[in-house]
Amino acid sequence: MLAIVDYGVGNLFSLHSSLNMIDVPSVVTSDENELRNADKIILPGVGAFEDAARKLKESGLGDVVAEEARNGKPTMGICLGMQMLFDRSFEYGTHEGLGLIPGDVVDMTPHIPEDLKVPHIGWNALNMKQPDHPLFRYIKDGDFVYFVHTYFATRCEDYTLATTEYGADLTACVARDQTVGCQFHPEKSGRIGLNILRAFCEMR
Repeated sequence: MLAIVDYGVGNLFSLHSSLNMIDVPSVVTSDENELRNADKIILPGVGAFEDAARKLKESGLGDVVAEEARNGKPTMGICLGMQMLFDRSFEYGTHEGLGLIPGDVVDMTPHIPEDLKVPHIGWNALNMKQPDHPLFRYIKDGDFVYFVHTYFATRCEDYTLATTEYGADLTACVARDQTVGCQFHPEKSGRIGLNILRAFCEMR
């Protein structure tokens, strides 16, 4: 059973529906025991980093996710959930993340040309840096996925699986051991996204 962390932020229904489409049993939960008993964990998220970090901390679920990930349980962060995996974010202040993957989360605005719109919304290609990673088992370099974000991860080159080009190379996918993160939304990325979720669900 796969557990989707319900901490008050995230598009839980579409993610749950996507997992149903690939025949992966999942539960949307805020119960610590269900997270500990799950085979895998997905940490979704949309909105502001500070609000999400506070909700994770106040619920106690952040400590559980971090502990399970450090113990080797396959764990995926999606969009804001990916950003939560890093050391800290500079979104309207400085806020601590879960510290599962070294790096910072910063505003993309100073890094891209002024004529590009922020947030970065829409379909964009994955430029694979580690094409042999298990997460890419069913997709190929250049496949398109769906992004919605203003902030992106930096200082994480050693853990970057793929980038996307939006006036600069923005971190699109990361991994450290069995913990992976997607800045894009697999659950909104059609067949490619489903194949990424399928590959994650096969990780051991």
